Amino acid sequence: MQGFGIHAAMWTMTWDRAGAERAIAGAAKYKADLIEIPLLDAPSVDAQHTRALLDRHGIRAACSLVLPQPAWASIRPDAAIAHLTTAMDKAAEMGGEALTGVTYGGTNERTGFPPTQGEYDNLTRALEAAAKHAKSLGIQLGVEAVNRYESHLINSAEQAVALVERIGMDNVFVHLDTFHMNMEEKGVANGILVARDHLKYMHMSESDRGTPGAGNVPWDPIFAALSAIGFKGALTLESFVSMPAEMAGDISTWRPVARDAEEVLDQGLGFLRGKAAQYGLA
Repeated sequence: MQGFGIHAAMWTMTWDRAGAERAIAGAAKYKADLIEIPLLDAPSVDAQHTRALLDRHGIRAACSLVLPQPAWASIRPDAAIAHLTTAMDKAAEMGGEALTGVTYGGTNERTGFPPTQGEYDNLTRALEAAAKHAKSLGIQLGVEAVNRYESHLINSAEQAVALVERIGMDNVFVHLDTFHMNMEEKGVANGILVARDHLKYMHMSESDRGTPGAGNVPWDPIFAALSAIGFKGALTLESFVSMPAEMAGDISTWRPVARDAEEVLDQGLGFLRGKAAQYGLA
């Protein structure tokens, strides 16, 4: 996975035929190399329709998800394996290169206590099985670190690396997100340096989930660190400007984060591409 991506949330979080057509055409309009497809309901996705759209527009795809509560890997590893297997089968069928995101759990997954060894053992067992299935399909599996308010399990680059190394398979990678890093890392550049051997995917997301370059994320240290490690993965713009109201509680988005999607894409995508060029990443 290389190049600039755009999360389909800019256009839709419902991956039906209409949503797929709107999002893939939108990503093509903005000359994205890849689109990140949310697999919130993988069984309902028309994979062949999506694959035909991707081929027509010359765009690659990565897929992402969070696990629903009945399939949280920390307490129900077998259910997590089943859920991930279904999603990976669908991702491969549509031509996706990876399944990433919170592949180990859900948003708002917190016990009120630090993670236990038993929980990590369950995560490792579930993701090792998922990684083996991904490898049989020829796709990669990502582990995204998210902030402490969304999960008690994997909050930092260091924790993501530890999980990836426990799994011990070469098709499993670390996925970092600047929104979460801005809260959790002891300097965002340090998170990138810690993950350097496993880092293949970045969510480029502003501190308020709005327009990159218009918030508090320290973009220069981020791009400098990516340049320093010779980053060759995907840089994907993620904004929740178009998040459906019924999903607001999942990510605590209570107010508009930008004027509209066009503002995020016209200004934010241009900003990120300019920074990438400045630091020799484009």
